[in-house]
Amino acid sequence: MFYRPEDGHGLPHNPFNAIVTPRPIGWISTRGANGHDNLAPYSFFNAVAYVPPQVMFASTGSKPDRDGTKDSVAQIRETGVFCVNIVSEALKDAMNRTSGPWEAGLDEFADAELEKAPCETIDCARVAEAPAALECKLTQIVTLPGAANVVVFGEVTGVHMRDEYIVGGKFDVLRVRPLTRLGYMDYSVIRESFSMKRPGEG
Repeated sequence: MFYRPEDGHGLPHNPFNAIVTPRPIGWISTRGANGHDNLAPYSFFNAVAYVPPQVMFASTGSKPDRDGTKDSVAQIRETGVFCVNIVSEALKDAMNRTSGPWEAGLDEFADAELEKAPCETIDCARVAEAPAALECKLTQIVTLPGAANVVVFGEVTGVHMRDEYIVGGKFDVLRVRPLTRLGYMDYSVIRESFSMKRPGEG
């Protein structure tokens, strides 16, 4: 099968997200200039650089009360900071709850019954139960083609890891059991891994 996106795929559901999979989930927490906290998951998320460490997430929708974007991007534009919380399998239901199209000003931490913890390098809350969290300073927001497509880039200024997930000097991904996004309404959990050495490595 081959199709051109502008012509449509002819399938009952769009296969694009299912092809680009699995995708890590960035659970983005922000605090607006008015002090309101927001928390929302984004599956167009990834790390993009080592030195300095940098991440990105893309927002692809909008809300009527947020001038063509969503709460997360609107609040990052106001304050210049955000935090990426890592979603473990144990937090899947709370993460899903925070994905709702709630009105601006709703505190998703409280709505999903999540405990807040303070960030160290930025004025923002983070998910206390998250296995890891990345405090970020905005570097740029890039507008993409499309009605409401923007990519937010940030430099990581602080890293939180829960001690129980550090095993043998490594962040133990299999103990975390990170949630990943597949296509459609489907998710998966990382439960196994294997290692390979690159050519030339001892």
